[in-house]
Amino acid sequence: MDTTSARSSDRPLDGRTALVTGAASGIGRACAEALAEAGARVYVVDLAAEPAREVAGLIGGRAVVADLSDPEAVDALPDDADIVVNNAGLQHVAPVHEFPPERFALIQRVMVEAPFRILRRTLPHMYARGWGRVVNISSVHGLRASAFKCAYVTAKHGLEGLSKTVALEGAPHGVTSNCINPGYVRTPLVEKQIAAQALAHGIPEEEVVERIMLDRTAVKRLIEPAEVAALALYLCTPAATHLTGASLPLDGAWTAH
Repeated sequence: MDTTSARSSDRPLDGRTALVTGAASGIGRACAEALAEAGARVYVVDLAAEPAREVAGLIGGRAVVADLSDPEAVDALPDDADIVVNNAGLQHVAPVHEFPPERFALIQRVMVEAPFRILRRTLPHMYARGWGRVVNISSVHGLRASAFKCAYVTAKHGLEGLSKTVALEGAPHGVTSNCINPGYVRTPLVEKQIAAQALAHGIPEEEVVERIMLDRTAVKRLIEPAEVAALALYLCTPAATHLTGASLPLDGAWTAH
């Protein structure tokens, strides 16, 4: 049973330890910053060493440099996290019949196998404490498909299944597991996609955001990383105790269609 002392409302995560993957930039960095501000000690996990150390220094966390495509590296990550934010990801845009198999496999290793391995190691710690929070940064592509993104769509659908299974298994132990499903967020990953999408669709880059990225959303702007982080933080608060096994669209009504 969790014996951590009472926490103030402005620092609800005092005494907690969080592990955030892909935490050196974008959504991961915003989540690391939000969790640290709420009191958590944060493992800043990323392949990019210097940016990870910079973020860790700013938030009083610990940088952990790791290649999540390497199972041995994943299995060497800290196993004492009360909160896991599975965020790390990558993208490749190509038609299925031209998609490089090695790239497809890489995306599954980073975005499905690594979260599984991380949770396999951290859930026993959460169960022992009687409290844990798993926040999987999925995507609207965990709920909907888009052309030219077979590996990413497949991986996000897989992450959704893992999240729901952990919710069912973790419930008796005080552990919740949820997915956040953003549309296009203003991150380095999305910025890199603009050129690739322009090539795939045969349109100028300046038209990609309006015609492709925001075409199916009612709210016509990119989402900011801090907006995703705010929802991730909420999922770790007492108010969200009964919110588990869910997929929470943060997509400007994309999935309302």
